[in-house]
Amino acid sequence: MATPTISILMATRNRANLIGQAIESVRRQTLREWELIVIDDGSPDNTAEVMVEWERRDGRIKYLRIPRIGHIAGVSNAGLRAANGEFVAILDDDDYWIDDRKLERQVAFLHGHPDHVACGGWFISVDGDGKETARFRKPETDAAIRRVALFANPIANSTALFRRTEGGYYDEAVHGFADWDFWLTLGKRGKLANLPEYFLAYRMWSGSGSFVDTKRNADAGLRIVLKHRGEYPGFYRALAMAEIYRIYARLPLGVRRWTNKSLSRLKKWLFSR
Repeated sequence: MATPTISILMATRNRANLIGQAIESVRRQTLREWELIVIDDGSPDNTAEVMVEWERRDGRIKYLRIPRIGHIAGVSNAGLRAANGEFVAILDDDDYWIDDRKLERQVAFLHGHPDHVACGGWFISVDGDGKETARFRKPETDAAIRRVALFANPIANSTALFRRTEGGYYDEAVHGFADWDFWLTLGKRGKLANLPEYFLAYRMWSGSGSFVDTKRNADAGLRIVLKHRGEYPGFYRALAMAEIYRIYARLPLGVRRWTNKSLSRLKKWLFSR
């Protein structure tokens, strides 16, 4: 295959039963010049067997199995080192794109806005069965994104597209919310945007990484706020929120399981348009 326009990175672990839906949403894209790099973080399930079949079906799909790393920053960097595209897109293995023109729209935007280094979009949340539960609109302009950047991830990870030469690598010292840290770092090199289109179905369920790794994410959130304190507004309010989240993360599992969906939805709503 000729050099692809886009390298799509999909980190995975033990999602053999879900990954097919994510892959199919990539294959439906109207922009066809892509490579999909699936980075398997040492899955003990049958992910390898599933991916061998996908590689056979579509030569643009590449399966990269690595020894267990255990954090998304390291897994994502393994994918970035293998990427060849002018642009890089991210798609989590339990999410899927709902707009077949997603990549086409985003490439056109970045070609037309050379001062922007990355763009994302809006998303819907779905439950474990794929039923829609809510819709979220991320702030669109660079100025609006910067106002909320220290409070919550300003770009939904699986909606993102960025210029590979601008992106660099993820900070492997940040073991939670690595994507949030990545977008804040990228925002120091150029402008960010979210296109006013619903690109993604984001699966909110008890098996998602954001729920399973609550304590680690809470500690990472505080670290991210401190790391980027001089670059984005609202530091002291963001610091207070990060400390509250760290307290919440240490509540009994039953309490967190009962409140997780509601609080996650509230946070996404508060820092959306």
